[in-house]
Amino acid sequence: MDRRGGKGLISVKRSAFRHPAVIAAGSASLAALLALNVTAFVRGMDSPWLLGSVIIADMVVVAVGILVAMREVLVADERSKRAEDSIARAQFALVESEARLAAIVDSAMDAIITVDAAQNIMLFNGAAEQMFRIGRDEALGAPLDRFVPARFRATHRGHIEHFGKTGATSRRMGVSTLWALRADGEEFPIEASIGQAGEPGRRYYTVILRDITLHKQHEDAFKQQQQELRELSAQVLEARETEKTRIARELHDELGQLLTALKMDLAWLAERLPVAEPELAAKARQMNEMLDQTVSSTRRISADLRPLMLDDLGLADAAGWLVEDFAKRSGIRCEFQLNGAALDDLSKSVSTAVYRALQESLTNIARHSGAKNTWVVLALEDGSIRFEVEDDGRGISPEDLAKARSLGLKGMRERVIHLGGSLEVARAPRGGTRVRARIPVRGMLQQAAAP
Repeated sequence: MDRRGGKGLISVKRSAFRHPAVIAAGSASLAALLALNVTAFVRGMDSPWLLGSVIIADMVVVAVGILVAMREVLVADERSKRAEDSIARAQFALVESEARLAAIVDSAMDAIITVDAAQNIMLFNGAAEQMFRIGRDEALGAPLDRFVPARFRATHRGHIEHFGKTGATSRRMGVSTLWALRADGEEFPIEASIGQAGEPGRRYYTVILRDITLHKQHEDAFKQQQQELRELSAQVLEARETEKTRIARELHDELGQLLTALKMDLAWLAERLPVAEPELAAKARQMNEMLDQTVSSTRRISADLRPLMLDDLGLADAAGWLVEDFAKRSGIRCEFQLNGAALDDLSKSVSTAVYRALQESLTNIARHSGAKNTWVVLALEDGSIRFEVEDDGRGISPEDLAKARSLGLKGMRERVIHLGGSLEVARAPRGGTRVRARIPVRGMLQQAAAP
């Protein structure tokens, strides 16, 4: 019979004397010998040959029994030695396996800590020693709470107990940054995952920890740089708006006044031209028409730079004019839904951001969409201004959204995010593109100007 155990194959030979046929033959022989002994005892000295034969047979049986017993002792001894060798090999393999595992755990770059059901430390590798700045001998047997900041200990202990009840084998710990405590009292951020093994009542939890102090510092620095860039971008946009407002004012006031004066002078001159000179009168009419075109162009350029009604009348009127002007220029039917309540009390920054987002959206529709219809919604809801522009054109692709030159969309997004809002650009249910923005206005309502 072959038995496999440990690493090798253990072969144990079965005794031939235990075979059923041998046992049956031995039993029959003993029965025959017993009968022969009874016969010899009855006949006694009348048959000395029979008595001698029985004595010889009994001696042979005793000798055979002694030999069989000795052989069984030897076989048993051999089995015992083989079993001891097998156990020794298994123990050696176990020790060797544990040594390899210990070497792997100890050479790991991440800290590995194993605790029992009472959350006392049972394993503490070399990386954990360096991370927590404490020797292994001092850490073993100590509660895990020793390496958790006091304000997180109850929560951390509850999380491990809950994890033990779930039956899951492993999971990542926490969705936000976790904090640990070094032996010298320094707190530091970590990432951690936990696994469990064992039976109910004898659970062991293994936690793998990674110090992310440098990663957290770099992440915080990156966020700080992003915030600084966003603030710089907002200042640049505000400076551009201020400059556009100044230029628009100059075009509307100074250049508009000069063109109006020139038109009046031309009218005065046309009235005094000789009637006999029809060519001069025709030239004067051409000049008057050119002046009208120049005045219209000046007004259009001034409105594109900065619609003065946005400052003078507010966002509702400026948005209505912009949508109406877009429909006239592009020939695209535009449906405008406006909830004008309190829209004129918005701060200048919010009004400008919404107006520019609407202007950029309509410009993109006219240039790229091929749409026939456009829907615009502007409303104040739940302390936020909601802005939507949707068309039924060809729609925008993810590749277009990712283009580095999509400066209009990026500028729109930066304006909205700087004000604490959100912006979404995606395909619309009608098949075109939908731009949705929401900007909080609490605390951003326009304050009365100081006298």
